[in-house]
Amino acid sequence: MRLSEKVKPISYFKANAAEIIKNLHDNTGTMVITQNGEAKAVVQDIHTYENIQESLAMLKILAQSSKQIQEGKVRSAGQVLKKLEKKIQKDKAE
Repeated sequence: MRLSEKVKPISYFKANAAEIIKNLHDNTGTMVITQNGEAKAVVQDIHTYENIQESLAMLKILAQSSKQIQEGKVRSAGQVLKKLEKKIQKDKAE
């Protein structure tokens, strides 16, 4: 679907909802719905929506990781393994 075909007024959406949903499902995409000439809503197929949500989750994880690195809240793998080994030894002794 071309960009010019992806922006439709709400009246078109109301009259063709079933066809639009089928088209979005078949072609995976997004449609912008306008009201009084202004963009008011977005309609997407479920796969596009899920992909965007997964991407946003990954970006949040990356942002949190970057912040923790900047704040020095990180440990090397070696440090983590040593701590785990000590905990395992302690648990065995108990």
